[in-house]
Amino acid sequence: MDDGGTGRRTQAPREGRLEALAPGQAIVWGGDRVAHVSEALAAAFRPGDRLLVADGALLHVPQGEAGIADHAVGQAHEAFGRMGQVSDVQISAFFSHFAENLEPGQARDLIRDANDADVESARARGRSTTRLQITEAMLEDMIAGLRAWRDSEPSRGAVVETVRHAGWTVEQVKAPLGVVGFVFEGRPNVFADATGVLRGGNTVVFRIGSDALGTARAIMEQAVAPALRACGLPAGAVTLVNSAAHAAGWAMFADPRLSLAVARGSGPAVAQLGAIARGAGTPVSLHGTGGAWMVADASANPERFYAAAFHSLDRKVCNTLNTCCIVRSAADTLLPVFLHALQRAGERRRGWKLHVAEPDLEHIPAALRAARGPVVRAEGPVDEPLVEPLADADLGREWEWEETPEVSLRLVDSVDEAVALFNRYSPRFTASLISADPAAHERFYAAIDAPFVGDGFTRWVDGQYALQKPELGLSNWENGRLFARGGVLAGDGVFTVRARVRQTDPDLDRGGQPTPPRPA
Repeated sequence: MDDGGTGRRTQAPREGRLEALAPGQAIVWGGDRVAHVSEALAAAFRPGDRLLVADGALLHVPQGEAGIADHAVGQAHEAFGRMGQVSDVQISAFFSHFAENLEPGQARDLIRDANDADVESARARGRSTTRLQITEAMLEDMIAGLRAWRDSEPSRGAVVETVRHAGWTVEQVKAPLGVVGFVFEGRPNVFADATGVLRGGNTVVFRIGSDALGTARAIMEQAVAPALRACGLPAGAVTLVNSAAHAAGWAMFADPRLSLAVARGSGPAVAQLGAIARGAGTPVSLHGTGGAWMVADASANPERFYAAAFHSLDRKVCNTLNTCCIVRSAADTLLPVFLHALQRAGERRRGWKLHVAEPDLEHIPAALRAARGPVVRAEGPVDEPLVEPLADADLGREWEWEETPEVSLRLVDSVDEAVALFNRYSPRFTASLISADPAAHERFYAAIDAPFVGDGFTRWVDGQYALQKPELGLSNWENGRLFARGGVLAGDGVFTVRARVRQTDPDLDRGGQPTPPRPA
């Protein structure tokens, strides 16, 4: 490089690259905070690897995993550039073909075989299989969800608002958002839910947990890819990050080509992914800690309370009853009702488990306090006390049970106290009030900081069940309320708005000046 006349040659400036780490090396994050490199991280880091910082955690992304994620996002990004030439009829056909490929037949059998292998592997490693196993009911729900998207009104080009002026009109028009990055753990049905983003002209790139990766590959090969080919959609419109490593998911969420990052799974893992995406400047939709709360006041009808509790414990998902609060003045009547509902729910499944706030243990019958029994965990049945004490700080802990319904119980002086406990300790997700007092329901709705509020069983909180829209996920308000969107994120909720002007008066001028004569 010429130095400008001094006669010396100077080296061109090079872009700095992190090629090595040293033990104890300080990494600045958050503007004024520091994390330090561990010996293990320093030893593992190689040239070409990446280092991400998420809320102070140093995350190592090997070059190979970064390449896998980069390739997958690149395919989805390229496909999005071609979706403008794809008709809504073709998109409808995709959902139709995808659904057909899940009907009984060879493709479905191969998907079930792959899922059986995943389930067997997970069980052998002591992993939970509650949400991993594909059942006939799950497949039918997937098919129904895909056909709901097939039959839904296309959202691309829909006019949201029209503002009319003299001589010109402004239209606010729905438009595709872009590439949606999606990380979820072991629920294969999420494939059908999340491909709903194609309805609005978007594309999607997935990363699924290691437990379900074989199932995901089979769904892609046997159902998704053939559907894309059959209707002429770009092959990358639905793309799988073909890696079991968490690092591949981190790399995907750090890619600025994503227009939206969606994560479903356990609370800490989802929060970490959200921090990575926010650091890259990508909007996030996080669906982490769940667990519904139910409050019964002194006016609660015992039969309604019994039914609501029982029907909220049929299986473990995010909207399952997790914490129950009973107004103390009605405890003599309502506590036995709740215990009966829990025990009957245990008969429906395999046993029951109750965590009781420490001051309230004396209200539980002595025989139950002394009882022990098998509680089904991921590793199998475990002999445990059926009633255990619980601190208030743990009221928001989500019990991830397998086959044994597991619930927390707290007696409160009033509904207001229950609301205060919910707003302080819960993930601020789902709340239900059992009360015969209409005014109490209005006060409860106004005070409870939850996106989903009801007056009966909690399991209604589901996009497909409640709104007839297969959901990408359900957001809690643990990290604050969402901007301009409800707690249900469905495929047709992923869009941006463009403004389009139609000018009929060619002489419009902001200063009122007429159009001058055109020179001859």
